[in-house]
Amino acid sequence: MQPWRRRPPRGILSVGGRTAWTAVARKEVRAVEVARWMKKPVLTVKPLDSLAHAREVMATHRVNQLPVVVDGRLLGIITDRDVREASPSVFDELRDRRPAGTADPQHITVEQVMSRDVLTVAPTTSIVEAARVMRRERIGAVPIVQRDVLVGILTRSDLLDAFVALAEQTGF
Repeated sequence: MQPWRRRPPRGILSVGGRTAWTAVARKEVRAVEVARWMKKPVLTVKPLDSLAHAREVMATHRVNQLPVVVDGRLLGIITDRDVREASPSVFDELRDRRPAGTADPQHITVEQVMSRDVLTVAPTTSIVEAARVMRRERIGAVPIVQRDVLVGILTRSDLLDAFVALAEQTGF
């Protein structure tokens, strides 16, 4: 049999030259829980940490979101966008829009710029549902909370890793 005429692997169906997931493959993917792909332990900051500290943690660890936590409880999340928007611009000072030194990132706290209404999911949530939430809400990461305690975080990169692995596993 010619290589391009091989039968599709289990869980994949080829109809009229188009490859589609069968019900078996779809069910397997839906059963994958967030707990399998979330990052843990989670890099976090505290509400009274400075904006400069949050920016340094993000740059050092190459992350775009940091949950804001006190005693394991999630209070909010700060993103690289929050940090950029709250940081002073050299151009503002040049245009006299803001007096020099009024918005020093060392004196701005994470609490002042974090988002407080954070969408979360449980570790048992399916990876598909987590992806839907992130896509619908246009967010780059979702904290994973169990019994009011932060236990992990799922990012866009984690989702891509999961879907590539699942596609390879099912032969898609």
